Amino acid sequence: MPIIKSAKKRVKIAAKANVRNVRTKRTLRDALKAFSKAVEAGKPSDIQKTQRDVVSALDIAVKKDIIHKNKAARQKAAVSLTAKTAGAKVVKNVPKSKPVAKPTTKKTATTKKPVAKKASIKKPTK
Repeated sequence: MPIIKSAKKRVKIAAKANVRNVRTKRTLRDALKAFSKAVEAGKPSDIQKTQRDVVSALDIAVKKDIIHKNKAARQKAAVSLTAKTAGAKVVKNVPKSKPVAKPTTKKTATTKKPVAKKASIKKPTK
C-alpha cells in the first residue's frame, strides 16, 4: 500500500478507471456477440440495429482510449462487410443538416470605406 498521499490518490483513480474500462469493453463484446447472433438469425432489421450498436460501442471505446482507432476502423469495416453479405441494407451515416436561417427582408449594405494610400516618405540623402 502506498504511503505518499498522491500515490494513494493515484490508486483510487486507477481503480475507478479500471471499472470504467471493463464496463466499456463488456459493452463492446456484448454488442459484437449480439451482432453475430443477428447475422446467424438472418433478419435484416435486427442486423441493421445491432450493426449500429456495434459501431456506437466501437466509437465510445476509441473515445475513451480503450482500443486504437485503427482497430476500431478495421472492426467497423468487417462488421459492415458481414452485414452486407448477410443481406442487410447499407446504412450510410448522413450528417445532420444545419437549420437554414430565413433570409431577412431588410437588406443591409455593408460597404467599406476605401483605404487611403499612404504617401511614401523618402529619406534625404547626404
